[in-house]
Amino acid sequence: MIDFDEEVKRFSPSLEVSQAEDDIYKNDLKDIVDIVLQMTQDLRGTDNNGR
Repeated sequence: MIDFDEEVKRFSPSLEVSQAEDDIYKNDLKDIVDIVLQMTQDLRGTDNNGR
């Protein structure tokens, strides 16, 4: 049987949607498109500034 009082003690609320969105957008992870673009720029000898 579930001990309700123990479960309430261990409960921690999940992030609100807006908080989760902020955390996700602050994290600057590269996706596969960024990686492929970087690889092609490296092969061409150029960087993000077009030099």
